[in-house]
Amino acid sequence: MNEIVPVRRALLSVSDKAGLVDLARVLAQKGVHLLASGGTRTALLAAGFEVTEVSDYTGQPEILGGRVKTLHPKLHGGILARRNEPEDLNALKTYGMEPIDLVVVNLYPFAATIARPGVTFEEAIENIDIGGPSLIRGAAKNHDHVAVVVDPAQYPELIAQLEATGGTTLEFRRRLAGAVFEQTARYDRMIADYLVQALPKHPEEPPFPAVFAPRFELRKVLRYGENPHQRAALYVEPGTNGPSVATAEILHGKELSYNNLLDLDSALRLIRNFSAPAATILKHNNPCGAAEADSLAAAFELAYEGDPVSAFGGIVGMNRSVDRATAEQLCVPGRFIEAIIAPDYEPDALGILTTKPTWRNSVRLLALKAPIGPHTPTASGMDLRRLEGGLLVQDFDAMEHDPEQGQSVTQRAPTAEERASLGFAWRICQAVKSNAIVLARGRQLIGVGAGQMSRLDSVRIAVSKAGDKASGAVLASDAFFPFRDGPDVAAAAGVTALIQPGGSKRDDETLAACNEHGMAMILTGRRHFRH
Repeated sequence: MNEIVPVRRALLSVSDKAGLVDLARVLAQKGVHLLASGGTRTALLAAGFEVTEVSDYTGQPEILGGRVKTLHPKLHGGILARRNEPEDLNALKTYGMEPIDLVVVNLYPFAATIARPGVTFEEAIENIDIGGPSLIRGAAKNHDHVAVVVDPAQYPELIAQLEATGGTTLEFRRRLAGAVFEQTARYDRMIADYLVQALPKHPEEPPFPAVFAPRFELRKVLRYGENPHQRAALYVEPGTNGPSVATAEILHGKELSYNNLLDLDSALRLIRNFSAPAATILKHNNPCGAAEADSLAAAFELAYEGDPVSAFGGIVGMNRSVDRATAEQLCVPGRFIEAIIAPDYEPDALGILTTKPTWRNSVRLLALKAPIGPHTPTASGMDLRRLEGGLLVQDFDAMEHDPEQGQSVTQRAPTAEERASLGFAWRICQAVKSNAIVLARGRQLIGVGAGQMSRLDSVRIAVSKAGDKASGAVLASDAFFPFRDGPDVAAAAGVTALIQPGGSKRDDETLAACNEHGMAMILTGRRHFRH
């Protein structure tokens, strides 16, 4: 079999017209006969090309409002005929069919349709492509003889091969065929997912699909994973709504690492919990600094002061566009930040952050290009975690809007100031690896105990981090206290109020400890484990 297959006849039907004229120009220069219909033919005629209307070639006009136009044997026979099989070639002659050597087809934009606000179910159904998948699957199956292109990004290599040889190589056609089946698999999965979500469920039907097949598109191959010996890549979920690290615009800095992306995502999930200007600093997926204030610059300064040793080389998240004052605080001599994520950057701030001598070649600046806060859209889909040989699927953990309004259960109710501080600490605690303990004064994080096997040890670590600042502070615990020893240690350090879910069989002992020490306590009824 000849590896180079010349292109003499091409079928074009594209919804995305990008690059179409440039491709058609090369095809015309090579004497390729063009077949097209609808908007594709109109665009080619307007550009001055000779094009045969598909219905003229097949002898069958479009019917059913355009639902049937390419489902015809003259097209599929020309695509599927094997050029090295005499019986196939005889069949083409018998039925007046011509071989089609190149198929250029985009599928109906189903993803864009269902992402449109207010789209109806009927509109979605009409944007399910039938003829397109049939054409490209047939061409991909017969890739020994036919090239099939489904994305304008593939045009440059196709053009280069046409200009060099007048045809396509077998290796190229095989890669194109693989891309077809990847696309049709994603396309069908997307339609199935839409129908499952859009149609009413039977009362006894489980809330999860029988087969879970997530769809993600490759965005970038990373230098390495968590460690240099691990390969890694970033994928993006199509149709992602709301601010996302995966879709943020990278304005400056070195290439982002796997670990950078994990920390940036955690920073975003945390910072979106706050309405007032807020800043957080993360290290190893845990916040080491966080604060709310009347200005972003003040919030960052308080966040940095919470634990300046751990903040060095940290990841910063902010819920306001970075202004000049904040940029100047970030660039105080002796401070080093790995990456910053924020809604955007004012021009003066961007200039400062990209010209600081110790930063200009390294600090990564990401712009979400969208506001963030408690009421902005959160991640779509489900939270996924791989096991060896399996997959865990759950809802994303959502924060209560007003955690400080939980149930006061102690003899002394928290003051208004304590309630506000407890709500702040609770929002931070959600982002800390369990067992999680957070100490705050006012709206400033001053101590964190994260990821310990014992909740008591987490309390001790948080108190140690806070030092003298623990006196007068409040404490948040992501889950209940199994014993009263944690509150006892907190009280000894001067903590005045607690917030926790409750639910332990020894809740009465924890309550007694708080009453003995004169501490106030709020129960939220909601746990926020983060494993």
